[in-house]
Amino acid sequence: MSEQAKLQQAIEHVLNSVQGQGAEADVIASSSNSFSLKANKGELDEYKVTSGQVIGVRVVKDQRVATSYSESLEPASLELMIKNALESARFAKVDEHQQIRCLNSRIDSDRAEINQPDETSVDDKIALSLSLEQGVVSKPNASSSPYNGYGESESQLLIANTQGSLCSHKERSVSCYAYTLFEQEGKQSMGGASSTGRSFSELNPDHCINHGYETARDLIDGEPVSTGNYSVIFEVNALSSLIGAFSLCLSGVGAMKGINPWREKVGQQVASPLFSLTDKAYVEGGMNISAFDSEGFATQDNTLINNGELSTLLHNSHTANAMGVDSTSSAARSAKSSLEVTTQHKVISVGSASQEELTGGEYLELLDLHGVHSGADAVSGDFSFGADGFLCRDGKRIQPVRGITVAGNFYKLLNEIDAMGSVLEISESRNFYSPAIRFSRLSIGGK
Repeated sequence: MSEQAKLQQAIEHVLNSVQGQGAEADVIASSSNSFSLKANKGELDEYKVTSGQVIGVRVVKDQRVATSYSESLEPASLELMIKNALESARFAKVDEHQQIRCLNSRIDSDRAEINQPDETSVDDKIALSLSLEQGVVSKPNASSSPYNGYGESESQLLIANTQGSLCSHKERSVSCYAYTLFEQEGKQSMGGASSTGRSFSELNPDHCINHGYETARDLIDGEPVSTGNYSVIFEVNALSSLIGAFSLCLSGVGAMKGINPWREKVGQQVASPLFSLTDKAYVEGGMNISAFDSEGFATQDNTLINNGELSTLLHNSHTANAMGVDSTSSAARSAKSSLEVTTQHKVISVGSASQEELTGGEYLELLDLHGVHSGADAVSGDFSFGADGFLCRDGKRIQPVRGITVAGNFYKLLNEIDAMGSVLEISESRNFYSPAIRFSRLSIGGK
């Protein structure tokens, strides 16, 4: 019996059992196979092959909800999972908005683009893994590559419910990365980069080697700038990290719980008129492509912020019903978690600023942010974290900068945009797209 057939058989068992006990349910079942390699001192240091499967149920009975999961598909284990979920539901809070709402959804997102066949030999993968470390340490003053590797993952996902829905998804992804430890005259600095894709041929190991090395090399003499307020441009990966730390402001779950600071701001200005943000279900080459969300609803593009105005929050069927709005088909749940919301591909619209307008005068280019999530308060918007980058003037780097603290308020920052670049840049994770954005000022703690 195929892996998918085993998962489907387990799903049918769970749904029939739950219905027989007077409850509704949706079920998520997934299986995955992964392979990873790492090199150390010219030899293969790790060769890891892992596989696993998990099934999770979300039951709704008497307007109470609970979840449970099992890593075994044996009938006895499935029955124990169901029993645990129904027992937990008895003690859950009554919620009139809890219901399995996705009716008869039959979506298959087994797309050729995201599930390409593996035509690369293991020897070639090992050669790439070894070349990452060798490529780093062969460069001047690169003492080691402490973090490097190649990885691939193949997974399939099935979502079904007692309302007749059954959706399936298969995908495959590959990645590689390399970090450089650069040492010179008693100083050390670190830089790294990664490359992701759907096939081995898409990977760019040279980018991982060279970008990480050049970043570490160029930052080696970095020092803090003087304490003060600076105009700032975040490198695209750093900007992705910053915006991700404040995703609560777009969450319908957070709004329903009363902790989203934007919960009553739909239709109001929350950012500069230059700023527009869309959650796109499909972007060519994107790494979060899926035809359905975690409830089985067809995914869609959602304009979240349009010219600075908050258009909608992200909703699943529960939050949408509770708040009396339309769902954005943004449900997120794994087999082991409760129902949440998420984006697929965040896309910030390009602006019209020329390169000269964007980079004129003095500003800080911030490449690496340290401790973003621990230093961010998503409710108040306040943040404080370490950063490295460059002091720039008229588009040219004039001084490497290390050991500074960046502090401010995210919600205020979105309203202090001086310029939006006209070229869309892509994060290494390939789920965040943004032009360069120049923010008018941030408080920098330096020397």
